[in-house]
Amino acid sequence: MPPSDAPARPASAAHTVRIAEDRDGQRLDNFLLGYLKGAPRSLIYKLLRSGQVRVNGGRCKPERRLEGGDEVRIPPIRLDDPADKGTPAKGLLEAMEASIVFEDARLLAISKPSGVASHGGSGISFGVIETLRALRPRESLELVHRLDRDTSGLMVIAKKRSALIELQALMREEGGINKRYLALLTGRMPDGVMSVDAPLHVGLRQGGERHVQVVTSASSSAGKASLSHFRVLERRGGQSYCEVRIETGRTHQIRVHAQHIGHPVAGDDKYGDEAVNKRLREQVGLKRLFLHAASLEFALDGGKTPYVLNAPLAAELVDVLDRLA
Repeated sequence: MPPSDAPARPASAAHTVRIAEDRDGQRLDNFLLGYLKGAPRSLIYKLLRSGQVRVNGGRCKPERRLEGGDEVRIPPIRLDDPADKGTPAKGLLEAMEASIVFEDARLLAISKPSGVASHGGSGISFGVIETLRALRPRESLELVHRLDRDTSGLMVIAKKRSALIELQALMREEGGINKRYLALLTGRMPDGVMSVDAPLHVGLRQGGERHVQVVTSASSSAGKASLSHFRVLERRGGQSYCEVRIETGRTHQIRVHAQHIGHPVAGDDKYGDEAVNKRLREQVGLKRLFLHAASLEFALDGGKTPYVLNAPLAAELVDVLDRLA
């Protein structure tokens, strides 16, 4: 039985992995994404839905928290050797190197450009983590969290396993990590803070594309509790430039909550207003989602070591605001 951090290679038969004690508390889907390096997310969730992955002999949901000593059945699958993918393009390597905004002995923080995925899969060979590993081949780097491909801004990568475990625990705690975003919402938002407490459900469309929606039925248990706070910083060109703070980190949370209150994020081609997006593209050159992860605040070492990490608003979004004035 291989250890949990053994490299996953093409297997002709199912095998079982015993979870190491230092992975206690890790989500099952995140463990599989790390263990089956290169496997598309859609394949991971298909294996889970079909019951081909089992924990201690039983079927489990993606959000199942693993415990040290658990035994995870890995079905026979074939994955391409990472060496077959080559290396990231020079431009991507340079962009990732230039995106670093903070680093110490245990953490690395970048300001992710829009259009770069957090990790490879589903036709994407190189995301943030693969590119950083190519830049730092002798370091052990792990994603602490993810951002949507079209969202820019702050991402934190752990250089030490202990930091990863502590940060993931903080993410599960209410108020453990303070997350602040900047967004341009379409239309005129009211003054003050608008809090949106609306549960979200992630569904899969044909082809494996994720689509999130608010669960409106009070009796439904399908949605996960989700809370966002929107505050207008200024209004420009009939639109609302806002600070957004989130107390949960659900998939597409800000985008879906903004749509729910009738002020979708500008440039959002999935949940946004097509006519407004077209007008902003033609008039002020907005060619991407106007959503930026601006800052994270947390403390490691049981609260003894505070971190305040910031990523300045992407240059192309600053230009859009200037043109809207």
